[in-house]
Amino acid sequence: MTLKEKSRVMDKDAIDKALERIAHEIIEHFDSLDNVAIIGIKNRGAHLAVRLVSKIARITKKSPPLGALDITLYRDDLTQVSEQPVVHATEIDFNIDGMDIVLVDDVLFTGRTIRSALDALVDLGRPGRIQLAALIDRGHRELPIRADYVGKNVPTSADEVVEVKLSEVDGKDEVVLCEKAPS
Repeated sequence: MTLKEKSRVMDKDAIDKALERIAHEIIEHFDSLDNVAIIGIKNRGAHLAVRLVSKIARITKKSPPLGALDITLYRDDLTQVSEQPVVHATEIDFNIDGMDIVLVDDVLFTGRTIRSALDALVDLGRPGRIQLAALIDRGHRELPIRADYVGKNVPTSADEVVEVKLSEVDGKDEVVLCEKAPS
């Protein structure tokens, strides 16, 4: 699929401000962060989770446990994605039983990625509560899933794609709205 960039939705500063606001919202929501863990969905959600934990630690002087979750084998479109999917390691070195988990992803779209992440988390233990933080919510849900914390709502059409680029993966921070180019 060929994509044509339509517009820049967020630059580096806008991403940073959105994450700062989400960090404050998380802190305000919980009476204490003693039982809260931040878990990012690989790949970009995990990088955003690292940034959120850093911001929370700077503000509160406490660093919540941080994890990264690979959902590859939990996807309902696994056979459509690739004949040989690349499975990454889940990196959660703490017990999630009874914990309040803030799951972090870059783009919330149909809700299917989040459903996969919920399945993966429940296989690891029984969290007390799971909340969702998404940098971008673009709508078009196919499942009854919503984010508790959103960096930016971006209305899109079915022919558009939201690309989140992060310096850790892409060498720069930006969010761009693209349209699928005719084949």
